[in-house]
Amino acid sequence: MGTRERRVSVKSDRSKLVKWDDLRMELILNCTQDLIKKAAKTLKAGHLVAFPTETVYGLGADATNEKAIGKIYSVKGRPIDHPLIVHISSINQLSKWAVNIPKYAFKLAEEFWPGPMTLILQRSALAEDFITGGQSNVGLRVPAQPIALALLSEFEKIGGSGIAAPSANRFGAVSPTTSNAVKSELENFLNDRDLILDGGLCLIGIESTIIDCTKVLPRVLRSGAITNEMIVTVSGLDESTNCDLSAIKAPGVLESHYSPKAKVVLDSIAKSGEGFIAMSDIPTPSGAIRLASPTTIQEYARDLYTALRLGDEKNLKKVIILLPQGEGLAVAIRDRATKAAAGK
Repeated sequence: MGTRERRVSVKSDRSKLVKWDDLRMELILNCTQDLIKKAAKTLKAGHLVAFPTETVYGLGADATNEKAIGKIYSVKGRPIDHPLIVHISSINQLSKWAVNIPKYAFKLAEEFWPGPMTLILQRSALAEDFITGGQSNVGLRVPAQPIALALLSEFEKIGGSGIAAPSANRFGAVSPTTSNAVKSELENFLNDRDLILDGGLCLIGIESTIIDCTKVLPRVLRSGAITNEMIVTVSGLDESTNCDLSAIKAPGVLESHYSPKAKVVLDSIAKSGEGFIAMSDIPTPSGAIRLASPTTIQEYARDLYTALRLGDEKNLKKVIILLPQGEGLAVAIRDRATKAAAGK
């Protein structure tokens, strides 16, 4: 098979391993099949691999290796009782990690996997406390990104069962949507045996919808691209709107999260020298620094974290976000922006 046929990402003549003298990790560009195999072996050896998904970049480790999982918590500065999402290659792997799976959860998985949806299910013996934060549940997802799926497939071929992967950033900070953002965020915390896979810009740009499937009705714990309306249509069940989020720990449900260094203020008037994020039809206030001008809700989601990081690169003290209105993905955008604003 030729080199062109073995690539699993965008075509480029830079399909090789690149090293920087000033870094202590490797950034893999364009991800040929050989390099995907290298990354899978890196995971099996107990090291970390940051990789792209359709939502954000994840920081991956062997989900059955307690020592490797400990490295994730250390690199991220993540509380040890905060659970991780396990990424699997297909719905066929679901029963390895979960038991007593309700019928509506299977319906959701069949409809939306691969895709930006995480299901919280009763854990099997394979999902140990160091993955679940000591809870009796486990979060599972099949990502819809060619590099991520290729990595999961290769990992399973050499005996792996799943890749635990929170977002590839320090805990509470803005999630990365490019490999350069991962590098900038974590270069001082990764070592020379850890890898970063470059898959370009994440297409969705905000984290997966998290659905608690441990009850009679599905409950949305974190909004995302899989909307409430979509869940109701597929499952045939109207999820509870009065979720007690204190009863279950899940990624991204804290009041403060996704926060840049700058202070984020919602639905205010940007002053001169302040960052400004709003839909493209809203004019930039005099002297404000435009960070993003999305024309659609999908663009807004994809651009939000990049814009917040850009504000930090410009050393801005304050960023004003005018929130999009409406249902669907706009709900998830408002959730992320509100949590970012609670960070300062």
